[in-house]
Amino acid sequence: MRLKKKVWQILEIAQPNDKLSRAFDAFLLALISLNVLATIVGTVDRVQHRFGVYLDWFELVSVLVFSVEYLGRVWACTVESAYSRPFRGRVRFVFTPLAIIDLLAIVPFYLPFLGADFRFLRTFRLVRLLRMLKLARYMNSLRLMGRVFRSKKEELLAALGLLAVLLIITSSAMYYVEHSVQPETFSDIPTSMWWAVSTLTTVGYGDIYPVSPLGRLLGSIVAILGIGVFALPTAILGSGFLEEVQKRKRKRTCPHCGKHLD
Repeated sequence: MRLKKKVWQILEIAQPNDKLSRAFDAFLLALISLNVLATIVGTVDRVQHRFGVYLDWFELVSVLVFSVEYLGRVWACTVESAYSRPFRGRVRFVFTPLAIIDLLAIVPFYLPFLGADFRFLRTFRLVRLLRMLKLARYMNSLRLMGRVFRSKKEELLAALGLLAVLLIITSSAMYYVEHSVQPETFSDIPTSMWWAVSTLTTVGYGDIYPVSPLGRLLGSIVAILGIGVFALPTAILGSGFLEEVQKRKRKRTCPHCGKHLD
């Protein structure tokens, strides 16, 4: 039990006076960063041709380290009261967001060994960039954004629902307005949705656009609506971010004297 508790303390975010855990956190941060860098430079043909063998060995070592880390967390998680039951506690821990991220960081490497055809995973080596999500465990800014999304999830879902309704209405309207004029361009409503998405996001690729006067009028209205609709989630996230920052400041301030706490 003492060993399990020590392993859990090392694997979890370090306390200020725990030098061993802090060293392990620094090692993992460096390893994750190097993995992201290796994945990026590995897409350069000259680098892959010259250093491909070393990158493959680094990938193998990284997967082994991440695998040991993941198994260690699953084994030692029962020291926490929320996961104290040997089987159900570990199952509950495995399905926590950070544990799922840890699993996604290593599972693409092992899938080809199951015997099925997982060549697409070997081709899309950028799947390894999922390891960058492991940084959320150690970076305060990423954890802060996670709390913002959780606190504002209802408002964000409402905004996304409004966007989905607007997308369906505008693409359907444009289909009925432009189909007779451009039967190949606006061939159906799903195709018209591409125009609606690019217009609402104010990207406007120009590959699909209305040519009739009524279609252009509708397109202008949709473009103006897009500015306001996409500003709504930004405002929600901005207010949530400000609230979380204020909460953190209040926690670091003494309620009696007003001094900042270290």
